[in-house]
Amino acid sequence: MRTEWTPEDLPGKAFYTLLTAVVVPRPIAWVSTRSSSGVDNLAPHSFFTVACTEPPIVQFTSVGRKDSLRNAEATGEFVVNLAPEPLQREVNATGTPYPPGTSEFDAVGVAREASRAVRPPRVAGSPAVLECALHSTVPLEGCTLVLGRVVHAAVDESALVDGHPEIGRLRPLARLGRDEWSAIGEVSELRRLPYRP
Repeated sequence: MRTEWTPEDLPGKAFYTLLTAVVVPRPIAWVSTRSSSGVDNLAPHSFFTVACTEPPIVQFTSVGRKDSLRNAEATGEFVVNLAPEPLQREVNATGTPYPPGTSEFDAVGVAREASRAVRPPRVAGSPAVLECALHSTVPLEGCTLVLGRVVHAAVDESALVDGHPEIGRLRPLARLGRDEWSAIGEVSELRRLPYRP
């Protein structure tokens, strides 16, 4: 037996809360942007994934019109920083709704480093970063899908094994339901099966 709902059964944020408890784990795009006036913004977005392989495009969703969205639209650039387990408290703190014009880098004490191909800074403590040029945005009622073409990627050498990022060294965080978070636990390998008629 199952409990069943429609979006009309759970008004307001209740269905959103259900969705975020079921669509798990969700990787976190720790998005850094720079406003047109030069203020650096940093915020976690847990609606995040790869959207296209050629050209390489990633996507995140802004729930409401957040600074990440406004800055990316104004400047055409953003950086996706991998949110690592050792910086969980900082990742969470940058989700605080600071007033516009406040730099979360400064308010939370997150170290920056210069990007190679875009103006917004990287998170110095992130083991992997994707520098992006804004491809497009798609308005979806109260949310906006943000698509960015990856123009430069960088991974700390300490997180590489044979030149490839290794999950145990990246230690990415994920969001679950409510105030729940997750880190990488047991990892198994299972190769895809080729079709054999």
